[in-house]
Amino acid sequence: MASVTLGGTPVTTSGELPSKGTSAPNFDLKKVDLSPASLDDYSGQKVVMNIFPSVDTGTCAASVRQFNQEAAELENTKVLCISRDLPFAQQRFCGAEGIENVEMLSDFESGNFGKSYGLEFADGPFKGLHSRCIVVLNTEGTIVHTEQVAEIADEPNYKAALEALMDA
Repeated sequence: MASVTLGGTPVTTSGELPSKGTSAPNFDLKKVDLSPASLDDYSGQKVVMNIFPSVDTGTCAASVRQFNQEAAELENTKVLCISRDLPFAQQRFCGAEGIENVEMLSDFESGNFGKSYGLEFADGPFKGLHSRCIVVLNTEGTIVHTEQVAEIADEPNYKAALEALMDA
């Protein structure tokens, strides 16, 4: 279990993020139109997974906006914004914000993504939601960078994630 903080209070996750250099676990998520999405859908592309508790919080929304801006410049790269939010909330947010360069995916149905990636909150007020993490994959689906943000209210290190993409 990893330990992070929420407003300075320690909370734990269900496990540890997959290790750099390993193959990313497959997933079964939902797109905003409720169609299925799996890691296989992004085969041959670089992938940035921007994972967070809820798009309805300021920091989570800021990360989606930042990656939306950055994604416009990236070649052969998909930015996946993943949370347990309902696809309807994700779609509403993207429409209201003009978000067009990232793909919103939901783990609402089973929560298995959060469990298999070891990032689901195991306790605290956000129990069952995802902790704030970044996972970057190369075109072969190998993990080249991970970050689990130590304090949930803080934004991820965008620069490190983008630099990892350049080296992927």
